[in-house]
Amino acid sequence: MTENAPTSLAAAATPPAPHDPVCGMEVDPATAPGGTVTRGKLVLPFCGARCRERFEAAPEDFLWKDPVCGMEVNPKAPKGGRLEHAGRAYGFCSPKCLAKFAADPEGFLARGPGSMAGPAPAAPPGGEVVWVCPMDPEVREKEPVPCPICGMALEPMVVGGMPLADERNPELENMSRRFWWGLGPTALVLLLAMGDMLLGMPLTHGLGARPFALVQLALSSPVVLWAGWPFFERAWVSLRSRRFNMFTLIGLGTGAAYTFSAAAALLPAEAFPEAFRGHGGAVPVYFESAAVIVELVLLGQVLELKARSRVSGALRALLGLAPKTARLVRPSGEEVDLPVEEVRPGDRLRVRPGEKVPVDGRVLSGGSSVDESMVSGEPIPVEKRPGDPVTGATVNGNGGFVMEAERVGKDTLLAQIVRMVGDAQRSRAPIQRLADEVAGWFVPAVVTASVLAFAAWALLGPDPRLAHALVAAVAVLIIACPCALGLATPMAIMVGTGRGAAAGVLVKNAEALERFEKVDVLLVDKTGTLTEGKPRLTEVAAAEGVEEEEVLRVAGALERGSEHPLAAAILAGERERLGGATGALEVQDFRAVPGKGIEAQVAGRPAALGSATFLAGLGADTSPLHSRADGLRARGATVVFLAVGGRLAGLLAVEDPVKPSAAGAVKALREEGLRVVMVTGDSRATALAVAAAVGIDEVEAEVLPQEKAAVVARHKGAGQRVAMAGDGINDAPALAAADVGVAMGTGTDVAMESAGLTLVKGDLGGIVRARRLSRAVMRNIRQNLFWAFAYNVAGVPLAAGVLYPWFGVLLSPMIASAAMSFSSVTVIGNALRLRRVRLG
Repeated sequence: MTENAPTSLAAAATPPAPHDPVCGMEVDPATAPGGTVTRGKLVLPFCGARCRERFEAAPEDFLWKDPVCGMEVNPKAPKGGRLEHAGRAYGFCSPKCLAKFAADPEGFLARGPGSMAGPAPAAPPGGEVVWVCPMDPEVREKEPVPCPICGMALEPMVVGGMPLADERNPELENMSRRFWWGLGPTALVLLLAMGDMLLGMPLTHGLGARPFALVQLALSSPVVLWAGWPFFERAWVSLRSRRFNMFTLIGLGTGAAYTFSAAAALLPAEAFPEAFRGHGGAVPVYFESAAVIVELVLLGQVLELKARSRVSGALRALLGLAPKTARLVRPSGEEVDLPVEEVRPGDRLRVRPGEKVPVDGRVLSGGSSVDESMVSGEPIPVEKRPGDPVTGATVNGNGGFVMEAERVGKDTLLAQIVRMVGDAQRSRAPIQRLADEVAGWFVPAVVTASVLAFAAWALLGPDPRLAHALVAAVAVLIIACPCALGLATPMAIMVGTGRGAAAGVLVKNAEALERFEKVDVLLVDKTGTLTEGKPRLTEVAAAEGVEEEEVLRVAGALERGSEHPLAAAILAGERERLGGATGALEVQDFRAVPGKGIEAQVAGRPAALGSATFLAGLGADTSPLHSRADGLRARGATVVFLAVGGRLAGLLAVEDPVKPSAAGAVKALREEGLRVVMVTGDSRATALAVAAAVGIDEVEAEVLPQEKAAVVARHKGAGQRVAMAGDGINDAPALAAADVGVAMGTGTDVAMESAGLTLVKGDLGGIVRARRLSRAVMRNIRQNLFWAFAYNVAGVPLAAGVLYPWFGVLLSPMIASAAMSFSSVTVIGNALRLRRVRLG
């Protein structure tokens, strides 16, 4: 039982403050704007008429029932407290009922009225829950059954593309539990079997072959029959549907090894033909092979499911950016808070300083600067005045304004970004698993070879024909067991990703490495990828007869009272250049002119800071520094002029500096055969300036967040393999839509979760290392798969007895097992070479 109860039951005795049962707002019943409703002993206050109307239309939707006494409870403020059990919340009328339920929850639920307790988490608005395969998006089921095509676990999704809010992953929990419970017995049976073989079989001789086999049977049976049971189920489904995959191979090979070994352990050796027996007349067993295969596959499933959970977590993180409430301004002027879900187009909403904008809309009155980096990726806040559009979930600055809601719910830009990320993730081609593709013909070929071997020996072989037929058939199945095949990719990925991590390249999955090897076009965002993503004061120019220190002090004094987006950068630059000695000048009569500049009396003299037009209106001539300003603007800087006493004193330039390593990285990427294109939402002038600084010839500027994915699609539609590098939430749809997404480790979590590769230090040079890593890992995987299949292709005919007519050699199951093990050793040894690959 999971309990989220008060720290002590006595603490719940203090009744919580009354809350509106619809929106959850705290409301005093004596002065409730929407009045009150009495139900038995329960008095429910309402914040407004809208909430009361919704409640009266369907009160059962907003009330819980105490699972102990059956009384109605306000779920927003249950007097007795709240407790969770088995993923469901329950409310109580008193601490006494809570204590009774906590002592025996199952008893009260069995007796009732637990069926009327708090509802289980519901799907978000948008439709029923369906279960979708991440590799085969056309598969849609109403229940969480394995995919009938690839055998993978399906993911819950609401029709319309939105993820479920529930963060639990039952499939991951199930596979993790099976893996950890099976790890101990598997390690022990492997240690016993391999140790006995390497040390001259002391356990076999000391205990006897059959007792020793029974010990291995007892250790491996829970692993194979319980921990590995889902794989047998999926193998059976694949056989019934004739869609062969890795689970077919795993179920067939593991089942053959375990079944034969169990028979050898339980039956006397005399029940087997002489050809089945090894040295000393004992029948060999393969329990360690069966158990190890199950554990390796379980480990792969756990890692894969964790990666998929992180993707869902990224979508939930995006949804969590939206504010939960909005402040509605009624026509009468009354203001009330209500859940953001209740906002309708046309509603007037007040946005106070520091709050998030609740929905998409347009400013009606007031003004402020809004941090839109969440959607634009640009670090400098944008000034908003009446008529300007605002976006839901962006952060308001120090001002306040009233806005009109235009797009709400699933129509907001944030909801569209969430939907685009989810759609892009599901629209990706299935992971190219060579082993699964080959399984389409390999599994039938192995089964056919086993049957043919049995028939040939039974009909044409020497006496005892049946014994020889059985030996050949079992040897074929065991030598074809996909142990090396299952290790080929995971071992290379495991070693390769470790090597990449040491070089600052984090890899989410094998698909990212496979695709990145073939990429020929790299799209890069500007802010945070090519630039540092933090605006800085980069230039201070003083007019003739004025000291630079005076320019900094006066500008800093003016900006201390300003809400302008550039103020923070200028103040930080002042502290840095003057060694922290700031704040000495007195400022009076401060006045800000929106969109133009600011003016005040600084140390008794009139001073102004703003555009050239603004200063010209105050009688200051800025022409002496115009050429300097034009040069700064050409490289992407924002320039403001300073006047003191009616005369030009100087100018200050704020810009987002280019990363020192960017130019060298772009050159190296070109040498790697990549075509580099900048895609940014910033102005074209700034984008061209940065592109020239780093050596990029192709630029796509002023691209909106929702358009970045379209840019990716356009390049992919031209037959190009595309990688996208970015660091912001606005880049997430494009990162997910690209063949490979590359996120800067200095960026947002959502960007990193949407990308296949993450560069820890945010250094674009890491893409060069990632490219070399992908080539090395994929080359290693191809080598591993070659050796895995080579052993099988060569071993199956030998196990079937192709050499017997000429040399009298029939491969026993024991030799087949040794060959299978040797193929695994070869694959592991080859993969370990990746630890020494050079990426610099």
